Amino acid sequence: MNITPADQAIAQKGHPKGLYVLFATEFWERFSYYGMRAIFVLFMTNKLLFDKAYASNIYGSYTGLVYLTPLIGGYVADRYWGNRKSIFVGGLLMALGQFILFGCASLPKGAGSAPLFLWTGLAFLIFGNGFFKPNISTMVGQLYPENDNSRKVSAYTIFYMGINAGAFVAPLICGYLGENIDFKWGFFSAGVGMLISLIIFYFTKNKYVVSH
Repeated sequence: MNITPADQAIAQKGHPKGLYVLFATEFWERFSYYGMRAIFVLFMTNKLLFDKAYASNIYGSYTGLVYLTPLIGGYVADRYWGNRKSIFVGGLLMALGQFILFGCASLPKGAGSAPLFLWTGLAFLIFGNGFFKPNISTMVGQLYPENDNSRKVSAYTIFYMGINAGAFVAPLICGYLGENIDFKWGFFSAGVGMLISLIIFYFTKNKYVVSH
């Protein structure tokens, strides 16, 4: 295979700063997502007094729907909003969802209004993820020229390290707070993680992140 001077120039470059913006944004979003999941079933059985089978069904439905709604979020981004607006709106919805769950966990054990808070919080999380998840992954590839495949592969490896790191740290913090102090603080810390993700993205996107 012949390597052109243009290809050599591309290969010699490091990664753009936008990659590390997206890395940090995704790290904190995954922290939020997996932190909530770490305590979700225990919360439903111990605080909301759901039986284990019902709680497991809710958990399974939730984790399934977060893989379905990106089809909607991707369509809206392509036709109307673009990647950056979709990511920000999605992140905002997810942060609200976590804080609604914080409110749910703040209610007395077995409170009759708790299921309404639960379903509302989950709806925000599911639709927020639909806008956030597909668009941030797409933006990683948009940082590079079309023929820069080697750096794209490397960039996605770095990006997925952010996903794995966030998923690793989340249960240690959110899980500890939820199980050992109070469930509400587990959800609160997940909400704070999502806010950090939003702040990083909002204040750096115009300078470092390509928009399509």
